[in-house]
Amino acid sequence: MKPWSMGAFLAAALVCAAGETGAQDRALFGPAMDAFASRVMQRVEAAPGLALAVVDEGGLVHAAGFGVADVATGAPVTTDTRFYIASATKSFTALSIAAMARRGEVGMDAPLADWAPPSGVPTDIAARITLTDLLSHRSGVDNAPIAFRLAYSGDWSPEVLWRLTKETQPRDNPYGQFVYSNSGYNLATVLMERRWGRDWRALVEGEVLTPLGMTATTARIDEARMSGAVVAAGHFGRIPGQPERSQLQKTNATMQSAGGLISTANDMALWLEAQINDGRVGGRQVFPAGLVASTHASQVAQETTFGPYVRTGYGLGWQVGRYGEGVLIHHFGNFSGLRAHVSFMPERRLGVAVMVNEDAFAGDLADLVANYAYDWFAGLPDIEAVYEAKLDALIVERDRRRTGIAGAMEARAKRPRTLSLSNAAYVGDYVNDAYGTLMIREADERLSVATGVQQALADYLTEPEGIRVELTPFRGEGVVFNLDADGRPASLTYQDAVFVRR
Repeated sequence: MKPWSMGAFLAAALVCAAGETGAQDRALFGPAMDAFASRVMQRVEAAPGLALAVVDEGGLVHAAGFGVADVATGAPVTTDTRFYIASATKSFTALSIAAMARRGEVGMDAPLADWAPPSGVPTDIAARITLTDLLSHRSGVDNAPIAFRLAYSGDWSPEVLWRLTKETQPRDNPYGQFVYSNSGYNLATVLMERRWGRDWRALVEGEVLTPLGMTATTARIDEARMSGAVVAAGHFGRIPGQPERSQLQKTNATMQSAGGLISTANDMALWLEAQINDGRVGGRQVFPAGLVASTHASQVAQETTFGPYVRTGYGLGWQVGRYGEGVLIHHFGNFSGLRAHVSFMPERRLGVAVMVNEDAFAGDLADLVANYAYDWFAGLPDIEAVYEAKLDALIVERDRRRTGIAGAMEARAKRPRTLSLSNAAYVGDYVNDAYGTLMIREADERLSVATGVQQALADYLTEPEGIRVELTPFRGEGVVFNLDADGRPASLTYQDAVFVRR
């Protein structure tokens, strides 16, 4: 018998995919997906590695890894490589809290004042907002200092976070309007830790990870690295063919309830199976019926789009919307060179997780790979030609971003120095009660800026007495020094906050 070519194999796969997912589809899908993902990785070349998992109501359909987890080590990506899933963590945190509520330990719709210990949260806010408000981004309040310390600087302690509950303030946007942020999750878990003595990591482990058997998923990224586990590092594909390791990598200190888990393709398959089957995994009812499904229900409306996805609402840790004509429950996440796509189509009982260790120039390939899986099983005609065109468009966008960044870097390099004093005159520690300490130092005839685990060299602003810094890569922020009557730097302004020189 004459061997099949890959083209004939894929064509046969598509014929089988025209109906509902079946045993034959499951067998044929893996080679089709692997061929496509390999082609994407080769052509895009900006992302060092990718891991994926596809599941249906019967469990794992296919999982695979491509490329390397870290250009510094060359460790290959496998289905056991741990990737940071960023904001996709929110669905785990929300389910953990919902599980407590199902047992009657806390009320999802009870005002904070009914169960939380007295805190710095203003009395009027604590008397009216609820856990559902905080977890669905409809609370109308924010706490930027807590969110900054937990996700970025890592400069915190439980005592500091408790003190900073006083920074909870109303937003310009009213209560009941969807405004996405990390601070709702952070505030909820800070209050819950003080009430029950269990931090968010222990909460998620006990309520979700251990029951599901997600043994490789953890918030303890430092321990994972020390244990010898392969943890994907964040990268940027700024230079063609030479992905660079991000200067900012996650540590325990910056793993938080709104974005603080690492996971594997194999573990994410368990998570998606639980979502599709309302808490049932491998024939075992892990969570009470209705609990998982309750987190998918929209709690607040929105009308937005994200690439090919329409978003109509937000549940408890999940975006609610559509891909094409089908309902898509999903959450994505990215941070400093890492990107995660986690989604499922409840009506089709199909779910996909894709994790990539690049997010600035080609992170969109996570969505492209996920969409390929959905369209393959939907029997999209001429799928290979359609996705070749989509891949071409992604590469055009990659090049546009590269050109834009290169131009911006060149323009900044030509900016004149706008500081009136020598670099040494600005060196010192500048303190803000809410945001912590910003350390200014000299480094190779330039100034460096550091706060907690973040550190970067600065260039110049066009504004007098100003410097520009990317403590988070590719997110430039201004630091403006304020001179006293004697012409000496007495303070600086960063994040719209004043830091006083110590």
